[in-house]
Amino acid sequence: MQQKKIPLRKCMGCGEMKPKKELVRVVKTPEDEIVLDLTGRKNGRGAYICRDVECLKKARKAKRIEKSFLCQIPDEVYDKMAEELKNDE
Repeated sequence: MQQKKIPLRKCMGCGEMKPKKELVRVVKTPEDEIVLDLTGRKNGRGAYICRDVECLKKARKAKRIEKSFLCQIPDEVYDKMAEELKNDE
């Protein structure tokens, strides 16, 4: 029996390729709202980060999520995402 392929995604913070289930999806919705998608099913463009606040800080410092979505992200949105990641752990 053939083994099922595990989908890999690149973390925007540390840059490592990891299985999709180990990462959290950040979504830019069609209404241009940036939110964390803990289910992985929300509609919109996605980027992935590790379930670690440090990776979010790295991605924020290098503005990788902003470059991925081609838009400015306010500090309040980053703070809200960091809070959600802390609660998810």
